[in-house]
Amino acid sequence: MYAYGAFKHSRRMAESIIAETPSPPYVAVIFTSLRTAGDNGYAAMAAAMAVMAREQPGYLGIEAAHEDLGITVSYWRDEVSAAAWKQVGAHLVAQRRGREAWYRDYRVRIAHVTRDYGPR
Repeated sequence: MYAYGAFKHSRRMAESIIAETPSPPYVAVIFTSLRTAGDNGYAAMAAAMAVMAREQPGYLGIEAAHEDLGITVSYWRDEVSAAAWKQVGAHLVAQRRGREAWYRDYRVRIAHVTRDYGPR
């Protein structure tokens, strides 16, 4: 599970601009989730994981929207970079906590971005 995308980000992050990504190709990790009730340490872990993810090799950016359904897309240089983040020790702890306490359901999808366009 690529839980970094799953954690609810601070309001500042949720309202941030669209991620500035390089020209394709790159990888998108799409995390869709349904939360359980209550915080149970979620916000603190989310903040820590957001900071830690940005420090990882190959990290390109993140976009998130959370209401009843949470959707977070993180962007990575390649699958190797995304997979490496999945194995970081603190992230493994967060993933386990997510399965045990924070998510009623979730889905992770890995996609290759081949085209990226829009006003800049």
